[in-house]
Amino acid sequence: MTDLVHRVLGASPRRVDGPAKVTGTAPYAGDQPVDDPVYAALVRSEVARGTLTSLDSSAAEALDGVLAVLAPDRAPRLASVDDPELAALQSHEVSFRGQVLAVVVARTPEVARHAASLVRAHVERHGHDVRFSADRADLAKPEKVNSGADTDTAVGDVERGLAEAAFTVDQTYSTAWYNNNPLEPHTTTALWADGELRLYESTQGVHTTRESVATSFGLAPERVHVIAPHVGGGFGSKGTAHVHAVLAGMAAQALPGTPVKLALTRQQMFSLVGYRTPTVQHVRLGCDRDGRLTAISVDAFGQTSRIKEFAEQTAVPSRVLYAAPNRRSTHRLARLDVPVPAWMRAPGECPGMFGPEVAVDELALACGVDPVEFRIRNEPDVEPETGRPFSTRNLVACLREGARRFGWEHRRSYEEDGWLVGTGVASSTYPVNRMPGSEATVRFTGEGRYRVEIGAADIGTGTWTSLAQVAADALGVDFADVELRIGDTALPKASVAGGSSGITSWGSTVVAAARAFREEFGDRPRAGDGARASMPEDASGGEYAMHAFGAQFAEVRVHVDTGEVRVPRLLGVFAVGRVVNPRLARSQLLGGMTMGLSMALHERSVLDERTGHVVNHDLAEYHIATNGDVPHVEAHWIDEHDPHTNPMGTKGVGEIGIVGTAAAIVNAAHHATGVRVRDLPVTLDHFLRRTP
Repeated sequence: MTDLVHRVLGASPRRVDGPAKVTGTAPYAGDQPVDDPVYAALVRSEVARGTLTSLDSSAAEALDGVLAVLAPDRAPRLASVDDPELAALQSHEVSFRGQVLAVVVARTPEVARHAASLVRAHVERHGHDVRFSADRADLAKPEKVNSGADTDTAVGDVERGLAEAAFTVDQTYSTAWYNNNPLEPHTTTALWADGELRLYESTQGVHTTRESVATSFGLAPERVHVIAPHVGGGFGSKGTAHVHAVLAGMAAQALPGTPVKLALTRQQMFSLVGYRTPTVQHVRLGCDRDGRLTAISVDAFGQTSRIKEFAEQTAVPSRVLYAAPNRRSTHRLARLDVPVPAWMRAPGECPGMFGPEVAVDELALACGVDPVEFRIRNEPDVEPETGRPFSTRNLVACLREGARRFGWEHRRSYEEDGWLVGTGVASSTYPVNRMPGSEATVRFTGEGRYRVEIGAADIGTGTWTSLAQVAADALGVDFADVELRIGDTALPKASVAGGSSGITSWGSTVVAAARAFREEFGDRPRAGDGARASMPEDASGGEYAMHAFGAQFAEVRVHVDTGEVRVPRLLGVFAVGRVVNPRLARSQLLGGMTMGLSMALHERSVLDERTGHVVNHDLAEYHIATNGDVPHVEAHWIDEHDPHTNPMGTKGVGEIGIVGTAAAIVNAAHHATGVRVRDLPVTLDHFLRRTP
């Protein structure tokens, strides 16, 4: 490999998409230039469960500019209703508050919204149940949890391990209902012409969206064209198709040849595009007098919609992190009359590290071992529940380097100018995910230039830049000599941007295509020469357990009189394999840590159980962290070479930053005040009560 190639990976070139974004010329789903578009607005249920008995749209249809009103009795029939979330306007049954009852299409967005407000829908109310708790008698055991992991696991004898332990912790922890709020709302521009459907879509996967929409409409996938060159954030909420895409397609079908734009409002996003389930985690830990774990037990409880199951894998990360001979983990669900939950940044790992990492802090204090040292003492030699060796595992290195950078050796709690000050730590982990099915092409376009095509997505993470770096490295050329094309189903198939799998999956595919190109055409290709390849199989054959790791450190200040909580300092050190682009990686890690702070201090969707309504359904009342909340946040990583994960040696950086952050903040708050918070978010009333 030449010196030139060594400079490609690990460099931080200017973002390819940067100039277009800062000048406002990057086309998002609602910005696409289409001729004479019309606009759709939604009519939604204010009842959590019931039956639509009548719908009067006469006043709406009388408005000048209204073109159509779609409702269950006058909407196109879908070919498939197997996915209840996408079965829009196909039934009179109402299954959750906010479900779409009708769609109004008009020549301007203002007229569409006004007309939607004039539609009178009557829903006969049925008794609903939206109360989530871990002590319900009707909790269900899912067949599998998200990611395909086993619902329950058991190794050894947990009860014996706890009975024989010198110190134990037996506590219950909870996380809130969280809603994704990417900057760009979920938006679709749909155009139906000549029996084909074109969607300009805000999506994390153009090909996965195409498959879902094609199934709903009974179309061959090649008759659905999805385009998404730029996406304004997703955090998982745009990882699967949601009902707005189907509704836009239905409206366009009713008006052939006319482009229809449908942009969800911020309030509508709280019920139509998924959310992170609230969780309750019953954690039991036991250790000997030296602080070595003898038992780990995590029972996780979440909620799902009655119409479609989604089981957050909350207990799964506890299967990976620490050594203990006796272990168990379980998942149970409450099936409720609520919207369908879905992915949110680091599903499973993010909420699932809160309870165990706070419990570890409690147990470390109980046995008198420093919290960093306690974690190091319980480092496993192999993956605890499978016995597989780790491809690389550098959690200890992260803990030690983080402690050094944070000044952990000088740790103390104290009062300063009316503020109680303390510090805390928590570990992080996230699996290395490979999504199958991607393909890529490499073509020489002449004069030393190459065009690389793959239907990947850039949701703001920097794929336009980092994937071009991978291609340049694999081809042995300069970064400037690669033209990348992504975000379109006209390009070779690509997996969804989710699970921190993008560079691992797409990058492996691009490397395979580059190698195929070099094997066929050598170092002197001619203009027009090209090669195509699919993502190769996992070369390790599943022999290794592959995970990223990290250590999060936090300083917390709690005001003596008011209970106000501030986090003036966050620091994270991560082991994430090879870092393709340090600038982009740091941005992702800082963003994840900031989102974890937001989870710890602010975020909570408040449900009115009488109506099934999330009442704080906008950014005025659903509080998220801002710059003022994170005055000093640092993200670092250790040099890690992992030859087993993929040709680049990457592990993914998009999600691990959020994992562990909330636990580190809670542990720091306890160090400052002596008050142990076990239920998020951390609000001032926890400290005003002064009940440890």
